[in-house]
Amino acid sequence: MADEKIKIITRNRKARHNYYVDQEFEAGVKLLGSEVKSLRDGKVQLKDAYARFENHELFLHKVHIAPYPQATHENHEAERDRKLLMHRRELNRLEHQLNVSGTTLIPLALYFKGGNVKVELGLCRGKKLFDKRHDLKKSQAKREMARAAARHNEG
Repeated sequence: MADEKIKIITRNRKARHNYYVDQEFEAGVKLLGSEVKSLRDGKVQLKDAYARFENHELFLHKVHIAPYPQATHENHEAERDRKLLMHRRELNRLEHQLNVSGTTLIPLALYFKGGNVKVELGLCRGKKLFDKRHDLKKSQAKREMARAAARHNEG
């Protein structure tokens, strides 16, 4: 189980820029065959995606999986809601955290794990503009320090 091969399909790079990620969860995704084929081709976009509870079940919204060109007339709808699969105990705890704290669930990554499609969900709080600026300054300073160290080691 520990040596299962993980192949990342896509990451939501904007998520960590726009949100503080408090906790991370892993969930399975209920998909159709043509959706899995499109995912293997990397034809997916997580840009505006989020997860939400409906009738005590967790669904993934606004994930764009492009239709598979070689599929028959049974091709999937590109932005349909997809059910997420987690243990009931985890779902209950997560639903309680969402109701109490004013956070949201954002998909951070989509990947294959042992032949199954999994999504990494982040329990997130939104960042303010000044927080984003502060993070940007911090990363630029870190990058400049690394460059200076590399130049120092060369010479």
